[in-house]
Amino acid sequence: MSRPDSQIRIGIVATGDAHEAHELEARELDSLWVGGHIASRNPSPEVIIGLTRLATVTERVLVGSSILLLPLYPPALVAKQIADLDRATGGRLVLGVGIGGEYPQEFRAMGIPLEERGRRTNEIIPLLRRLWTATEVTHDGRYYAMQEVKIHPAPVQPGGPPIVVAGRKEPAMRRAATLGDGWFPYMYSPRRYAESVTLIKSTAEEAGRDLVGFAWCVWVFFNINPDGDVAREEAARTMGGTYNQDFSRMIDSVAAAGTAAEVTAKLGAFYDAGARHFVFHAATAGADQQPVLDRLFAEVVPALREHAAAAEKG
Repeated sequence: MSRPDSQIRIGIVATGDAHEAHELEARELDSLWVGGHIASRNPSPEVIIGLTRLATVTERVLVGSSILLLPLYPPALVAKQIADLDRATGGRLVLGVGIGGEYPQEFRAMGIPLEERGRRTNEIIPLLRRLWTATEVTHDGRYYAMQEVKIHPAPVQPGGPPIVVAGRKEPAMRRAATLGDGWFPYMYSPRRYAESVTLIKSTAEEAGRDLVGFAWCVWVFFNINPDGDVAREEAARTMGGTYNQDFSRMIDSVAAAGTAAEVTAKLGAFYDAGARHFVFHAATAGADQQPVLDRLFAEVVPALREHAAAAEKG
């Protein structure tokens, strides 16, 4: 069974704005990510459009979807769009996928039964990889059928971009273990992350699957302030506005918010639990996120790398 390497990778959830992307690429980071919905409670971009914008205004970093709700899309269309984007970026694409469900209106809008979203996703993931071979594909599945369909040219990355599976519950972990190239949970504590790593590894072992090269990602809502209470309050308010619930009592479990030392300790615990690719989303409650990003890169990331180096030596 594979052991996660010690290298830390840093990602940021971005908007796709050209000026912002250029500023972020100048920092010491590895990836930029964009999310979105088709019909959510809050206004947001559609993910493929957002990913395309991000791809066109970056040059160096990986660009990823965080996340694409795969069951809402026809698989041949996703295969074509992602293949074209991977070629446009020179092979810098990562496809983050999930099943959604928090906004049932999206499924009504697309005519997809909500209860089918997991099974549809399980059928689409291997089908995407077949379509990315740029050979004719015939498929007669439970939800999708096609005959002699050829999506070409192929993506730059052999076999297509890596598919990292997002989610929070056990079916998503098993999907990542058996079908994905990585695991990408959100609103997790380090303890829960460690438990998910154990389940994914055991599931993969039972399936006879080697996890060498598997991406151990984690989405982290964060806020850093010399006054830790201010950071926690802003983070709770941000997440409450997004998910329409009160996060004030659980913010320490589902986010990294506080002083630089407190946030570093939380991220170090995620590292010890197995996380290697940290994707940060600034939870600043509408305030300027620049000071928070500055603290992240100036104080927290260097300390996190020191933690990883010390853990490796130990």
